[in-house]
Amino acid sequence: MDLQRFRPRLLDSLRGYTSHQFWRDVGAGVTVGIVALPLAMAFAIASGVKPEQGLFTAIIAGLLISALGGSSVQIGGPAGAFIVIVYGIVQRYGLANLLIATMLAGLLLFVLGLFKLGALVRYIPITIVIGFTNGIAVLIALSQVRDLLGLQLDKLPADFFSQIHAFATHIGTLNPYALAIGVACFGGLFAWPRLFKPGSTVLPDVLLQQRPFRMASRMPGPIIALTTLTVESALLQLPVETIGTRFGGIPRALPAFALPDFTWETVKQLVIPTITIALLGAIESLLCARVADNLIELPRHDPNQELMAQGVANFVAPFFGGIPATGTIARTVTNVRAGATSPMAGIVHALTVLIVVLAAAPLAANVPLAALAGILLFVAWNTASSLSAPS
Repeated sequence: MDLQRFRPRLLDSLRGYTSHQFWRDVGAGVTVGIVALPLAMAFAIASGVKPEQGLFTAIIAGLLISALGGSSVQIGGPAGAFIVIVYGIVQRYGLANLLIATMLAGLLLFVLGLFKLGALVRYIPITIVIGFTNGIAVLIALSQVRDLLGLQLDKLPADFFSQIHAFATHIGTLNPYALAIGVACFGGLFAWPRLFKPGSTVLPDVLLQQRPFRMASRMPGPIIALTTLTVESALLQLPVETIGTRFGGIPRALPAFALPDFTWETVKQLVIPTITIALLGAIESLLCARVADNLIELPRHDPNQELMAQGVANFVAPFFGGIPATGTIARTVTNVRAGATSPMAGIVHALTVLIVVLAAAPLAANVPLAALAGILLFVAWNTASSLSAPS
């Protein structure tokens, strides 16, 4: 049996790469990086680990998945689908064994790609892909209800019906300022690209041809929304929850390399957790890459190369405290919508998270969570609507 040749998509994408593509990728990468920052922390906390572990995963695993992967636009990092699994492993086996299981899962993923087993995802019916992605969209939207409404809810339950019950019992704590910010953000993201379309009823074509408006049309909507709403919230001192008040700020330090403590007796007990992480990561990442193929006019992804990249990322990230990583549909769709043209956008996304962690933590701490909820609700809505009839 022939083995898969290790050839990242990035190498092919750089052939004939132009400055125009580069700036599009920078804009898309910065946009996704901003969106990924609170998600990485939130997923980590919900999984029972420290918030910085989610950030380190987004930086290290996200960089490796984009640089070594087989997709042009896939964004990797901590994912909501892993929350229940990671939380269970931490509670039963401990954090050190979670890191070991993630490393072993990385080796398994690499082997799956090496032996060309990634192509099996092509046999998954498209109806399953639609159901899977729309299900993720629903979960994303549901996870943002608390921040959109500003509910005073300390801990959000893990399962669907318990979350609905929690929202209903805490509806009396609704914060109208948070709701206004979230609705304004969602509405702004919906209207922003339509302002600059030829024939717009808001801006005449004469203005659209002028340089300032052409430049504005290239600015990613989420960046405009976050900046505007953060400044307004700070100036008006609105009583809304921010990244800083929820998470205590963002750690300003690079991850430290460390070998997890383990014994061979413990490793023998991690067979099931390892297989679970590997299979879920493989299925979600390849379905995500397949979904991305339906949204772009670029070469289709290489599933085996993608699995090998996922394997490298999941093997390396735990040395820096990282948790399981995979391709993420919401961030990948955001990347596509923001105009990404190559894996460079994913690399910029990881570097954006790193820069925020090292230099801009005080500024990011002022971002209202309701504004982020508006962005993610828009991503969920876009995901569901764009995948209702994939080609």
